[in-house]
Amino acid sequence: MSSEMEVDVPEHIEEAGDTSSNPPLRHSPSDDYPMSPRLFDQINITNSEPLRRRKEPSPKFVEDRESCLKHFQSWNDQEQIEFVQNLLSQMCHYQHGQVNLYLKPMLQRDFLSLLPKKGCDHVAEMILSYLDDKSLRSAELVCKEWNRVAAEGMLWKKLIERNVRTDPLWRGLAERKGWIDYLFKPRPGQPMPDHSFYRRLYPQIIQSIDILDFNWRTGHHTLQRINCRSENSKGVYCLQYDDHKIVSGLRDNTIKIWDRNSLQCMQVLTGHTGSVLCLQYDDKVIISGSSDSTVRVWDVRNGELVNTLIHHCEAVLHLRFNDGMMVTCSKRQRHENFGAFQTVNGEYRSQLAAHLLLWDIETGSCLRILEGHEELVRCIRFDSKRIVSGAYD
Repeated sequence: MSSEMEVDVPEHIEEAGDTSSNPPLRHSPSDDYPMSPRLFDQINITNSEPLRRRKEPSPKFVEDRESCLKHFQSWNDQEQIEFVQNLLSQMCHYQHGQVNLYLKPMLQRDFLSLLPKKGCDHVAEMILSYLDDKSLRSAELVCKEWNRVAAEGMLWKKLIERNVRTDPLWRGLAERKGWIDYLFKPRPGQPMPDHSFYRRLYPQIIQSIDILDFNWRTGHHTLQRINCRSENSKGVYCLQYDDHKIVSGLRDNTIKIWDRNSLQCMQVLTGHTGSVLCLQYDDKVIISGSSDSTVRVWDVRNGELVNTLIHHCEAVLHLRFNDGMMVTCSKRQRHENFGAFQTVNGEYRSQLAAHLLLWDIETGSCLRILEGHEELVRCIRFDSKRIVSGAYD
C-alpha cells in the first residue's frame, strides 16, 4: 500500500482485535467478492484533510501516451475498434464506469439541430409536426434552433389545421369564430399572420372548448325564444342558422329570416302553397322544398324568387346542395299498371315508392332520377363520388 494513503480507523474497529495481518479497508461481506485493488487505490478517506489533487502524469507516461496515440491514428477504423475492445477488457469495473461517464455526452447528439445544416429543414419540421401542444411548447424551450424550426415551419398553425380537419368541434368553432379564414390556403391578397398569432390562438381555442364542454355537462345555457306563430297556423319544420341570421321554414307556407342578435323577423319569403318542409342556404341562395311538390330557389341577399323546380309529384321531404349540384327526395305514387297489386279482398291499390332527383342548380334542369326506396326518404348526404339516403324502408 502506498505511503500516501491515509485512513482514519474508528476506535470500535481498532478494539476488535489485531488487524495488522489484514489489508486496510478490505472489508467485504464475502471473500468471494473482494474489493478491486484499483478501486481501493482511488479511495482517500480522511476526517481532517481534503482530498488531494490528482498527481501530474510523469514525463515517461506523457511520452508513451503520445506514442500510443500516433500508432492508434495510423490504424484503420476496424483496427482502432479492435484495439479499444482489447483495452476495455483489461480494465476493472470502476474504470468501465469512468469511461461510460465520458462517452455519454458524446453519444447524445442534437440531430434536430444538425438537419438544417444539411439542408433538411423540412425533415426537422416534419418530425416536430407530430408533437401535441404540450410537447411542442416544451420543444420550443430546448434551444434557439428548435424554436426557430417551430416558428419558420408554422407548427402551431399546422397543429390547429390538423385538429380542424379531424374534429367536428374544432371545425365548428373555426367557422363560427371566423379564424378558419387564417387556416389552410389563404385567400388571394389576404395577409398571413405570423407564427406568434397561432401560438396565442391555440390556448384561446382550448379555453373555448373547455367552456363548451362545461356548459354541456352542467346544462348551463341561455334560453331565448322566437314566437313563430302566424294567424293561420303554427309550427317550424326546418331551420338553419349562422352568426348573423336564422332561416326557418314554417307550416304557414313561408320562410322567415330572423336577426340572430335581436331575434326580430327581418324578412318573409312567400311563394310556396304548402308547408316548407326542408331548406338549405349558402352565401348566394336559399333553396326550399315544400309539401306543394315544388323546390324554390331564392336570392339570399334580397329574398327574390329566382327559380321554381316542379319535377316532383309529391311533397319534397329533404334536399341538400353543394357546388352547383342538388339532390332532392320525395314520395311518388305510381299510377302505371305494373305499380298496382291486388289485396286479399280483391281490391287494387297503387304502390307508393320514393325517389331522388339530381339537379343542376344554375340551369334548374333535372339531370337524373334515382329509384330504389320503397318508403319515404327522409335524409340525404352526398359528396363528389356518392349519394347516401335514408328512408322508412
